[in-house]
Amino acid sequence: MNSLIRKAWGSVVHRLAFGSSSNEYRSPTLEYDRFLQMMYIHDSSTGEFDRIPIDIFLQILRILGPKESARLRAVCKSWKFILSDNRLWIYFLQNEQEPWSSVFFAETHLRSGYPLQMFPTQMSDLAFMHIYSQRVQVPGAIIIDGGSGYCKYGWSKYSSPSGRSATFLEFGSLESPMPSRLRHFFSTICHRMQVKTSTQPIVVSTPLCHCDDTQSDKNSRRRLKEVIYSTLFDMNVPAVCAVNQATLALFAARRTSGIVVNVGFNQTSVVPILHGKVMHEVGVEVVGIGALKLTGFLRDQMQQNNIKFDSIYTVRTLKENLCYVALDYEVELSRDTRASFGVSSEGQFTLSKERFKTGEILFQPRIAGMQAMGLHQAVALCMDHCHDAELTCDDNWYKTVVLAGGSACLPGLAERLQKELSELLPTSISRGIRVLPPSHGADSVWFGAKLVSNLSTFHTSWCVTKRQFKR
Repeated sequence: MNSLIRKAWGSVVHRLAFGSSSNEYRSPTLEYDRFLQMMYIHDSSTGEFDRIPIDIFLQILRILGPKESARLRAVCKSWKFILSDNRLWIYFLQNEQEPWSSVFFAETHLRSGYPLQMFPTQMSDLAFMHIYSQRVQVPGAIIIDGGSGYCKYGWSKYSSPSGRSATFLEFGSLESPMPSRLRHFFSTICHRMQVKTSTQPIVVSTPLCHCDDTQSDKNSRRRLKEVIYSTLFDMNVPAVCAVNQATLALFAARRTSGIVVNVGFNQTSVVPILHGKVMHEVGVEVVGIGALKLTGFLRDQMQQNNIKFDSIYTVRTLKENLCYVALDYEVELSRDTRASFGVSSEGQFTLSKERFKTGEILFQPRIAGMQAMGLHQAVALCMDHCHDAELTCDDNWYKTVVLAGGSACLPGLAERLQKELSELLPTSISRGIRVLPPSHGADSVWFGAKLVSNLSTFHTSWCVTKRQFKR
């Protein structure tokens, strides 16, 4: 123990000498003498360690780590007192793989499960020692984000998805799936991950489809979830959590209310969400422009300008690496915007105005020969509906716009959308609007599922078991 205290003291001395907010240097020798004066070693019923200053105890506990620290609660009063301090366990959580900001958001906003609480839990009400022990015991889950274009899958304890596949090529549409096709989809993913379906819970993102508030669409959404649950339970999955993609993208941005603009494969959806619930009754706006249209428009532009390429994969790669959205389209037309990018096995490609014209069709579909609302108009319409619905006394819930989807990662899209909304909407609505780019790029939905599946209360508050499903 003596050597451990000396090691901890060395850490404290270093912090005091070099980590002070002032520039004054403190002598380690003088500080150590002061430390000795503070440390009274006397026999007592609770042990000599009760006389050690608290900051030294904290250093000892941090060196020991969470498991060893938890075992020492019975040593003396000082151990027990410090181990009950939330700050120590927050420190341990901050040193885990998942960012502390995400852990804090999840545990204060999502731990109660669905439906979410209207008011988040206060940090003072949470026992982070208990939360830490629960999170350690959560075994993790298989996450399958079956997007309309690309499926991302992986283990919730990993830092990112472990694999991707082209959903539309391998499995077709998942919006109205047949059980046999859906079973093939899930079993293929599990085979690629080399896991047995009977061993781990599965988190599935449900596609954004059947967006209206009609009884027909409500039934279609319910049937889709039922098919997902029944298919997975027939594969002996112990527990299933199915959440729609827009809500998971919102969670990834550490929000529970707002408007999610999901630039999908075939279309773009503008989805109002209040306390984690999609407000179909307010209205989900759909713009018939998605990643496929953007890639196709860039392909047409390249062909018109005699830029030769071998495959659509090349075009998509150039879109992802060279294209952007102009803040002012007319001004951008007069600028030199040439830039080059090398595609393996095909060489170097140089694009100019194609770079920003591609993303411009989101705001001016007529450029691509389409009769449709611009993205800014669809979002403004959704905000108007949210404002008129008066669902809460606070109008700010719909003023956060979260972008999601691979093509939503185009540089400049968030800034352009915010500018257009400010000019299009009356001041009473536009004041305070924030447009957030995808928090985790094209993988935002997967990361939202990761937040849920690593929750301390994941199994009890978010999962459905086969027995519960049958009820």
